[in-house]
Amino acid sequence: MRPENEALIVIDVQNDFCPGGALAVPEGDVIVPGINALMDEFGAVILTQDWHPAGHSSFASSHTDKAPYDMIEMPYGPQVLWPDHCIQGTEGGAFHDGLNTTRADLIIRKGYNPQIDSYSAFFENDQKTPTGLVGYLQNRDIDTLTMVGLATDYCVNFSAVNAAVLGFNVAVRLDLCRAIDLNGSLDAALSGMTGAGVQLA
Repeated sequence: MRPENEALIVIDVQNDFCPGGALAVPEGDVIVPGINALMDEFGAVILTQDWHPAGHSSFASSHTDKAPYDMIEMPYGPQVLWPDHCIQGTEGGAFHDGLNTTRADLIIRKGYNPQIDSYSAFFENDQKTPTGLVGYLQNRDIDTLTMVGLATDYCVNFSAVNAAVLGFNVAVRLDLCRAIDLNGSLDAALSGMTGAGVQLA
């Protein structure tokens, strides 16, 4: 068992990000058994869940003449437009059936503000609005994080970089992540994480 100051953060292992889902990450379901096994090493396990209201501003369907994966400018900066995904209360938004959710001490839901997308477990995409995860970790004296999940180049990347900037020791288990890899996004994410001091394992 890892020391009490360590936590496992499992990012967005949800049906819509797995094969057959609305925003499927290739092999997104393959990592589930390995994540479940890794949970046994940690006293603290935290899950994040993408949790969008219908008609979210990051959905291409919310914008006239826009297609999925187009880029637009939002008040908080550039935003990829996505297929409708992980809508609150839908099967697509639910965790993958194989994921051991009973081990979760905390579930952080993100992306529920209809006007701001939220990749990171720590902040919405304005990089100002907190999810509350920092305070939870600090209250439990947790300073070392291992991250796994979906997708490597978006929500895992943003979560890991934010955590490193906030002063946490952060490792990403790449074997227990999978990427969308949109227009070189994976290479950019790996470089960005390394530059922020994230350990890639």
